[in-house]
Amino acid sequence: MVFSRIFGKSQEPPAPTADEVPAEEESDADVPSDDAFPDYATRAARVIVGGSSTGSKRPDRLYGADAPWGPTHFARAAGCHLVTPDGDTLVDCTMALGAVALGYAEPDLSRAVIETIANGSVAGLAPTLEVEVAERFCGVVPCAERVLFMKGGADAVSAAVRIARTYTGRDVVIGCGYLGWHDWCSDAGGVPEAARALFRGVPFDDVPALDAAVAAVGDRLAAIVIEPVIERLPSKEWVLRARALCDQRGAVLVFDEMKTGFRIATAGYQQYAEITPDLATFGKALANGFPLAAVCGRADLMEVAAHRTWISTTLGAEAGALAAAGAVLAWHDRVDVCASLWSIGKEMRESVAAALDASGLEGVEVAGLDPMWLLRFSDAAQENAFLVTAAESGVLFKRGAYNFAALAHDEEALRAIEGAASEAFVRVRDGARE
Repeated sequence: MVFSRIFGKSQEPPAPTADEVPAEEESDADVPSDDAFPDYATRAARVIVGGSSTGSKRPDRLYGADAPWGPTHFARAAGCHLVTPDGDTLVDCTMALGAVALGYAEPDLSRAVIETIANGSVAGLAPTLEVEVAERFCGVVPCAERVLFMKGGADAVSAAVRIARTYTGRDVVIGCGYLGWHDWCSDAGGVPEAARALFRGVPFDDVPALDAAVAAVGDRLAAIVIEPVIERLPSKEWVLRARALCDQRGAVLVFDEMKTGFRIATAGYQQYAEITPDLATFGKALANGFPLAAVCGRADLMEVAAHRTWISTTLGAEAGALAAAGAVLAWHDRVDVCASLWSIGKEMRESVAAALDASGLEGVEVAGLDPMWLLRFSDAAQENAFLVTAAESGVLFKRGAYNFAALAHDEEALRAIEGAASEAFVRVRDGARE
């Protein structure tokens, strides 16, 4: 098998003790044996669905179902580094799936959160910090006349859809991109056909397909919801067509700015492209990894959330996450964070591209935008091998989209990224030749 040739060492941990071996009646085909993975992966598989509550952090998603696995858990994180339970240090290129743009445990942000939660994080009244952060947020985001804070991206996008349907009195939504796991846009198991019938997916940056979908839906169109960047920038023609179609049909244009917000520009794609949606959703880098998301938009649209439908979450205005967002907004006030992310990301992707060229490995492409770039492999087994080998060399890369730049990626980290990529590409190339 190619992996054994590439890695050249056993992946077996120490033998388990008797009390670590599950009883026979508790065995399950989806639970790995003790000699397959490191201890935390084994323990996680017994108690956490898929080994991680976040799908993209599940070991088989990180490294591949059929490959030896690299590190699966971290004990500490600071800057752009993760320390594993075994004491190994990794440079992280995933930056918590794009949720961290400043760096892990950023001192100003950590101090703000600690000071805030020392005075209580939630209560039976809304915190004053919710008002202060909302005022600053609405002053930054072009479409934001009102904002509603949530905890996760899927909740925020679902709230935007609920608002659009309530406002228009219509039921069908056209969408493009990954818009969360909720029923309204998912084709996963367990989603009723009745819910699926109210959503039409369209390809990215395809004007004729968008026109055809809108024509087919007719006067039932409530909203067009788009992830404005999917591995590359869209043509302005596509986004402007979505804007025009919504205007013509009295529908609501929604931008999902989860990945683009506070990264390609502070206010995301709408600021970058100077195209304003009716509603937008933000999360991830908004609070630098703390659980906060937002749905925002025109006042008349947003007000239906309070007066004509019901959207609420107990911890939406939890003060710790709001303090984190306030610290992020302060960073963006005093420093051009996004310009730095473009510059650092350019160095990251160019160094990885140079390592790829030098290795001579074929079937791999470095793509995407500088602040959020990706490696595209034509051979899944080679991608698996690359990811594990790079982790062994001290760098955690993301499968597919995206690797994310952070302010914490300094020159030393960039050298480590290039070195690990070079080592991994060469070892994958040599393994493929055997």
